[in-house]
Amino acid sequence: MTSFVHVDQPTVHPGVRRAEVLFGQIQAARAGANGARPLIALLIVAIAAAVLVVTDSLVSNWSEGGLLAAWTLFCVAAIALFAVFASSVSKTGLAASWRAAAQRRASARADARFLETAQNDPRVMQELQAAVWRQQSEGTVSAAEVAKVDALARMSNRSQEVRMPTLYEAMRRMNSSRYY
Repeated sequence: MTSFVHVDQPTVHPGVRRAEVLFGQIQAARAGANGARPLIALLIVAIAAAVLVVTDSLVSNWSEGGLLAAWTLFCVAAIALFAVFASSVSKTGLAASWRAAAQRRASARADARFLETAQNDPRVMQELQAAVWRQQSEGTVSAAEVAKVDALARMSNRSQEVRMPTLYEAMRRMNSSRYY
């Protein structure tokens, strides 16, 4: 007589399920975090430390009765200053200007890499020249920028005296080298 045993096995490993939940929580935390908030908090703490140092130096010579009143006054003023300063910093867009500057630096690095590639590859240089000439005919690029690209092309042509083989020549060389 034949009997069948049915054992329900999970299709997903429990460790994988826990890891997926953990990664989901990390992504949710990263999506909710604002990049400027930690910087603002650090700036507020630095200002608070500076205010406390100045207050301590001013109040250290006073008598005990005025000391408590002075500390209370300075703490209230500091808290009010922080509240005003935190709202103004978040409205000024300090983080947005920082991101824009980082984006400009990244764009400059990408342009430098592209020009390096254009200097080493005549095909890319020809494409660059064609694009600049097309923009000049449309009137979107100044003559100085066109002259700059042309000078760069002349400089790269001098450094590359070896002619780029055509596709036919390269394939013929590759095929003929197999038999020798």
